[in-house]
This record gives sequence, C-alpha cells and structure tokens, in this order.
Amino acid sequence: MSKYVKDLLSNEIQNRLEGVEDAIIVDVIGMNSDATFRIRKHLREKGIQMLVVKRSIANRATSETPLSLLFEQKQGSVAVVWGCEDFVSLAKEIASVDKQDDQFPKFTLKGGVMDGESLTAEQVLAVSKWPNREEQIAMLVGQILGPGSTLSAQLLGPGSKLAGQVKQLIEDKEGQE
Repeated sequence: MSKYVKDLLSNEIQNRLEGVEDAIIVDVIGMNSDATFRIRKHLREKGIQMLVVKRSIANRATSETPLSLLFEQKQGSVAVVWGCEDFVSLAKEIASVDKQDDQFPKFTLKGGVMDGESLTAEQVLAVSKWPNREEQIAMLVGQILGPGSTLSAQLLGPGSKLAGQVKQLIEDKEGQE
C-alpha cells in the first residue's frame, strides 16, 4: 500500500474517531457476512459504532489522541467500538454481546481505553458490572429523597395528630350545642 493511500486511510479514520476519547477494541475476524451484518445491526440499534481497521494505520491516525493506547501491542486487524451515553453502558453492551457465543462465536473482547487509561479485556468486563450513568443518577436521587421523605413524615406526623385532636374537639363542641 502506497504512503498516499495510507495517509488517506489514516485521515479518514482520524475524522471518524474525532472527539472519541473512550472506546473498546474487539476482534471480529473470521465472522461470516451474516454474523457481521447482525452484530453491526445490533450495535447500531444501541447507538454504538464499529469500525474494522488495520492496527498500524489506526495507530498512525490516533497517535496524538487518548485512543492511541488501544493499538499498542496489538497485531493485525481489529474493530474499534464506541458510542452510548457513557463508557459503562458501552462496556455492558459489549460484554453482553461477548457472552452470546451461539450467535457471535468469533466476537472477542480485546480491551479498551477509558479516561486515558488502557484496559485489558478483564478490566472492561469488570467495568461492565458498574452502575451506568442512569443508574448512578437514580441512586443519587434516592439518597437525596430518602432523608427528605423521613423529615417530611416526622414533621407531618405530629401535625396531623394535632389536627385530628382539634377536629375531635370541634366535633365534640358542636355536638354539645
């Protein structure tokens, strides 16, 4: 491949990965066309993009970005996967696809990059067990509302008891007249 063609491919990869800081690298080599179509369709429905690249050209394209760690010590062609609202959601989805050996037997998780740090496949699987952004927000809201509801109950409990007693006194007075 000529240097001109390598530069064109490198620029195209660089443009596609512009702004991407967290990604996962997988191996899809050896998958038949039907399985490749199904995996791409499945990922596309989840808002995830997949790009199969030659490692040396991708390394050249991402040399000054956080993604450059993805291609160190890798050989041959690999697939870069990115997207979702956060890295944890991406890791969860890729881990679930990786477990589907009956549908995608050649799909193999290789590693990833999160917050500028290189991750092994085992570390990506560990990240997939973390709560994603939506789950973290739900936990935070629950923690914020928990003491508030307790305080509300504590304030309303004696007040409602007092209001009930006043109502009973009024009813008793009305009954006497």
